[in-house]
Amino acid sequence: MTNATHPFDALMDITARPEVVFVRGAGSYLWDHNRNRFLDFVQGWAVNPLGHSPTIVADALAAQARRLLTPSPAFYNEQSLKLAKMLVDKSCFDQVFFANSGAEANEGAIKLARKYGAKYKNAAHEIITFEGGFHGRTLATMSASGKKAFEPLFEPKVSGFRKAKLNDIESVRQLITSSTVAVMLEPIQGEAGVWPATDQFLRELRALTQQRGLLLIVDEIQTGMGRTGKLFGYEHAGIAPDIMTLGKGIGGGVPLAALLATEHASCFDHGDQGGTFNGNPLMCAAGLVVLDQVGQPDFLKSVVDAGLLLERELQRLSARHGLGDIRGRGLLLALDLKMPIGAAVVAEAFAAGVLINSPQPDTLRFMPALNVTRQEILALTDCLETVLTKVGAARRVA
Repeated sequence: MTNATHPFDALMDITARPEVVFVRGAGSYLWDHNRNRFLDFVQGWAVNPLGHSPTIVADALAAQARRLLTPSPAFYNEQSLKLAKMLVDKSCFDQVFFANSGAEANEGAIKLARKYGAKYKNAAHEIITFEGGFHGRTLATMSASGKKAFEPLFEPKVSGFRKAKLNDIESVRQLITSSTVAVMLEPIQGEAGVWPATDQFLRELRALTQQRGLLLIVDEIQTGMGRTGKLFGYEHAGIAPDIMTLGKGIGGGVPLAALLATEHASCFDHGDQGGTFNGNPLMCAAGLVVLDQVGQPDFLKSVVDAGLLLERELQRLSARHGLGDIRGRGLLLALDLKMPIGAAVVAEAFAAGVLINSPQPDTLRFMPALNVTRQEILALTDCLETVLTKVGAARRVA
């Protein structure tokens, strides 16, 4: 595949992509090689909490690049120490391991839990995860995921993951054996179509895991860094997990992730865990300015307010077109289309200059920049009004 300006065939063909090349981004907008502008409510799959190419991130990267890129993870560097301390101070955790991707952070969480089982629970190694969950694309994280499309891929999978039903505490209880070491879940299952774990379920899960001496792991790759209106999604339920993973938004657009754990759960021995670029000062410099901005109370309140506005506008749209519920929290929301037209809606919106995502055939997902404006939210819903009518979804009841 190619076009007159850009050859495409040198890239491995691993997903369907539209034949445009994005060359510039600013805030909620992207521009392609033909100078067409797109309103972006995907933001790299919740990767850009401050929008595209925020000045504070660009400036932090430029300044750090002139000082030090990476001294090797065999040595301390100033930026990783500062970012680790800031994360610890803003969470219920005591120690941090930095990684380059959410999948790598989740892989580390799985390894940490199994190490804990080997040291303290008579070699217990099984981790209860959930149907519909998504934890990454390494072999272990695909095995931990409950995504149906993964089931026939890359067999044999990594063993040791048993699947419970989200928001069903009895389904968890029934899977616990002497081999169980941990329970791992996303506070909101993004890839499954934005299905939240209820606060009550998370509290019940915390109580059950403490009662049975199990670790509780929250995968906050998508929900962390202010996405739900609190800095971390687990805070809504008022619980304190043992392990948390962060990715996507923590770098503000650059590859950065983190594995956080309480002192009780932090049991790696020297040589157990590592990574060539992990915790390098360039990426951590970006993480510092992102966390400083996103962690401000006024910023988090603005996320709540923007999320409520987006939710209200989507509810109005749904009512006018006879569609389904709005799911999610903060600025991670989904619209239930009640029919498998997601791909068609995404394609028509793209043609109209708006980027949205359909994680399931009957679902639209919205992951805008956390500083998205009122005008941008209204522009999105105006576009969807036209698009839904065009694809034949309109069943006006008002």
